[in-house]
Amino acid sequence: MSSRHDHCCVPLCKNDSRYKKNLSFHSFPKDGDRRQQWVNAIGRYPGPDFKISQCTKVCSVHFNAHDIKKSLGGRRLLRDGAIPQYFKWTQDKTERNSKPPKVRHIDREVSMNGDSNSKSSEDVSVMAPYPDHDYMCKETNVLSVEQQLNAALERIAKLERENHRLKSLQFTVNRFTNDPDMMAFYTGFQSYELFHSTFLSLEPTSSRLITYSQLLKQKPGSTHEMSYFIKTETLCPIDQFFLFLCRCKCGLFEKDLAVRFNISVSTVSRIIITWVNYLYHILGAQSIWPTREQINQSMPDCFKESYPNTRVILNCTELKCQTPSSVYLNSQRYSHYKSHTTFKGLIGITPSGAVSFVSQLYSGSISDVDITAQCGIITLIESNDDVMADKGFTIHDLLSKKGATLNIPPFFTENCSEFTKKQVQTQSIASVRIHVERAIRRVNDFHIFDSVVPLRFAGTLNQIWTVCALLTNFRGPLF
Repeated sequence: MSSRHDHCCVPLCKNDSRYKKNLSFHSFPKDGDRRQQWVNAIGRYPGPDFKISQCTKVCSVHFNAHDIKKSLGGRRLLRDGAIPQYFKWTQDKTERNSKPPKVRHIDREVSMNGDSNSKSSEDVSVMAPYPDHDYMCKETNVLSVEQQLNAALERIAKLERENHRLKSLQFTVNRFTNDPDMMAFYTGFQSYELFHSTFLSLEPTSSRLITYSQLLKQKPGSTHEMSYFIKTETLCPIDQFFLFLCRCKCGLFEKDLAVRFNISVSTVSRIIITWVNYLYHILGAQSIWPTREQINQSMPDCFKESYPNTRVILNCTELKCQTPSSVYLNSQRYSHYKSHTTFKGLIGITPSGAVSFVSQLYSGSISDVDITAQCGIITLIESNDDVMADKGFTIHDLLSKKGATLNIPPFFTENCSEFTKKQVQTQSIASVRIHVERAIRRVNDFHIFDSVVPLRFAGTLNQIWTVCALLTNFRGPLF
């Protein structure tokens, strides 16, 4: 009989002599052939994790009852040739198959030796079919191939209609193809046709965009060709262009755009940075400064009557920015006109209302005269040109060197008769400048500049400012 603390080594068996006092535990035979039979029976072969020793036991549960005998002293011993044969895995099969199938008896007549009168009755045992099989169903609704095909086609048509309905609800440019008002609201373009034609003009180069992050990841001197950005993004190129315009025109936050387009905030940020730099180089490379002949052809009647030689109308715009912590930077960017830290840019507009010049952004403390002298617009002025501006642009000396004339509202003096003449001149200039204010308002319609610009956007603010100013030309002339 086994020792006190024996346990069974058979897999899936948890019998232990401490808890099963009525069981006996038996050691492996010393004979090599019989021991191998035991190993094969239990399915556990010696190896690094299993060693057969004198303490390796098999409990009596795995043997037949007649294989166990009692000695005179009451010990339970195995008979010679006993092999374990009852296991957990064999019991499961036995339990599943323990319930015999129902049988039915059929009496049939068998003709013996061709004698039709001699009949014998035989009982033939036939296994009854399982009731859960499909051929036992009392009512079978078997459809023909044609009916199945028609049902499948109807299902496909229903799914296509549902798919089309869901796509129409997605916030993409295709949702507003037939809604000019919403296209103008989200993009600034007056129709989808104008938006689409503009994108088609960009498509030859936009399909090869590469992000700045991809350039940083490329090792110096590497000749490995980088995958293009457009092909690796979730949104198609035209929807990326639409997303960028929504950010600029409506001033939507990046998290809001991420929810609308079902993408991550980081993806929105990458798309905006990539597209603003791309459009900055593409649109900035176009010549927007018109010739004298082009100015005369599009000159409105209100300018022809009073200021026929007007070449450009100048105006400055300031964008509020976050107050820097540095006292020096704060003093450089502080604008007394806005009573806030700002970035300042100059815009040149033709008499017809088209943007013909966009300067880079400067610190808000710069004067109108200094920004005109530094931005480079004076080099574009020709002899006999008239430049119209506000009172702050006292640039007579700069224009006189180019042989050009400055038209600004006159300053007030104590001479009443002179004031009357200057008042008339002021009203004359104001009557034509009001149309220019309409053109400048187009730039201010980009609501990305409504709120205070964080300093973390300073790296791309100049590009956004330039692109938004140039995009106003796609809205057509004012007259």
